[in-house]
Amino acid sequence: MTLPLFAVFGASGCGRGIMPLARSQLEREDIAAERLVFVDDQPGDGLVNGHPVLRYEEFLQIPASSRHIVVAIANSAVREQIATRCLVDGVQQWTVAASNVVVMDDVKVGDGAALSPFVTLTSNIRIGKCFHANLYSYVEHDCVIGDFVTFAPGVKCNGNVHIEDHAYIGAGAVIKQGKPGQPRVIGRGALVGMGAVVTRDVPPGTTVVGNPAKTFLKG
Repeated sequence: MTLPLFAVFGASGCGRGIMPLARSQLEREDIAAERLVFVDDQPGDGLVNGHPVLRYEEFLQIPASSRHIVVAIANSAVREQIATRCLVDGVQQWTVAASNVVVMDDVKVGDGAALSPFVTLTSNIRIGKCFHANLYSYVEHDCVIGDFVTFAPGVKCNGNVHIEDHAYIGAGAVIKQGKPGQPRVIGRGALVGMGAVVTRDVPPGTTVVGNPAKTFLKG
């Protein structure tokens, strides 16, 4: 009998952090670890952490009743390119979440998310596709997060915040809460630096750093 096939796309640091979560998730669903592989455009070694590393074309050639992939690539533009390629080839986006992720009331997360250990999503939250939330990150109430958004470890996203597509929020950053009907907005493609404390809206494509966060100007 042909069985589903699952993959983590990216065999470098990000992918190696997601793989054990993927393996544990499949174990809870009684799916053998043999049906889980890495996919990488530059496969290098044949095995990484006990799982074969295949080229994307090889992944498509393995007999399977369906194919599922989580794209563990930090660069959001590359993540979108890969997700689009998978869509064309009929490969389904797969959400991988640690067993201790906390999800409360009325939370909707798009396909292809990677939710690391100790992530918390509280209440009345909308999150787009291919969201990355790294260790100890949280999203508080009444937040809207777009597609291909990345949270590094320890991000604190407080209530009534809107984060647009392709934004990157650095490790330990804090986003101050907005107000009902007047959310704090992090614009499309914005980059919030490590440890930044965001107290104002961040325009699209802007990099902000510091406490309070200010626009980073190259010298």
